[in-house]
Amino acid sequence: MKKVEAILFDLDDTLLNRDQAVENLFMIILNTCYEKDKNSEIMLKKFKEYDRRHYGNQDKTPVVEAFFDEFPPSDRIPDEAIQDFWNTHFPSCFSIDPDTLTIIHTIKEHVKIAIITNGSTQRQLGKIRTTNLNLYFDTILISEEVGISKPDQRIFEMATMKLNVQPENVLFVGDNLVIDIDGCQHANMKGIWFNPYKLLNDTEIKPYGEIDSLEQLLHYFT
Repeated sequence: MKKVEAILFDLDDTLLNRDQAVENLFMIILNTCYEKDKNSEIMLKKFKEYDRRHYGNQDKTPVVEAFFDEFPPSDRIPDEAIQDFWNTHFPSCFSIDPDTLTIIHTIKEHVKIAIITNGSTQRQLGKIRTTNLNLYFDTILISEEVGISKPDQRIFEMATMKLNVQPENVLFVGDNLVIDIDGCQHANMKGIWFNPYKLLNDTEIKPYGEIDSLEQLLHYFT
């Protein structure tokens, strides 16, 4: 390929560790709604299970409702207040690895960078601002804000227009083969599959490249 002009990133489970944030939110719920419980490990496992079932849905009320139904709390959050509770607390549960910031800073010295993320504007912006990622990126596209979600190729095309770059000279880095990699490659970008757990690709989707650490991105333009 020609010289890389830009690198675009997914947010959750690529730049940010969403799994750790879910654990942090669980601890807030545990401390807010329950007395001391010996089965917190079992409860965490179930909370993550309910979260995975509804991953991608903006309404998180069913996650907490199902969890409360299985593990009745001593102080239950009213159903109508669950979404606000999630929106308020979940963004603050995120942190960013200092090494990730170093890599982002290095990449930014060479090419333009952007974030494309699905989700609600309030939650995704909250995560980005909590981790100060807004200070680094040339543009940030959030699906709810722009009215288009990955894998729709139009959201990827929108990013290249904002950055004034050619899609064939752009890398998109994401952890989801369908939403991120297949989506961006339909927009003529090069999809880099971020696969830190070294999962088997059992799909017909063929990424341009595969990495298990963000540091490996440096090899694409140095």
